[in-house]
Amino acid sequence: MLKSWAVPKGPSTDPRQKRLALPTEDHPLEYATFEGVIPEGEYGAGTVLVWDIGTYRNLRAEKEDDGVLMEQALTEGKVEVWLEGQKLRGGYALIRTDKSDDERWLLIKMADDEANPRRDPISSLPESVLSGRTLEDIAERRRHRCRGAREQGGKGEKTPVHPFKGRMEYEQNNNNRPV
Repeated sequence: MLKSWAVPKGPSTDPRQKRLALPTEDHPLEYATFEGVIPEGEYGAGTVLVWDIGTYRNLRAEKEDDGVLMEQALTEGKVEVWLEGQKLRGGYALIRTDKSDDERWLLIKMADDEANPRRDPISSLPESVLSGRTLEDIAERRRHRCRGAREQGGKGEKTPVHPFKGRMEYEQNNNNRPV
């Protein structure tokens, strides 16, 4: 299963910035490489790309005085990971701020050697790590396919339903089990 959050403004590399992270439903591993357009009216409607991919380490599990496994960290609402992605590296914390039905978390870059207040990875690296396409490229490709199918009397290409807009997929690197 993929544990997922939507981060509307994307991740920051500045430890002073706290980014809203809204949990989404868990998804099968097969969804990790989906890129395309989810039709209007479907859950997660919009254009989707895989923005980053890599591995992570559970920093809390590595601490002698903490030693918390990921499942417990999620339950407690305090996740600390070291990301080794193609675009993001370094420590990040996910902190739950609200446990109501509208559960909210904050994604915060930790102060480490990978922190950089001047870097904006969302605008400087907008392409998919899988296809090299931008959100606009993916949306345009679908418009052309749908238009061509309609001109030939069809309804257009069906796109699989998927909940993410831009995703970062990180696999736990100490046992290579995605979480």
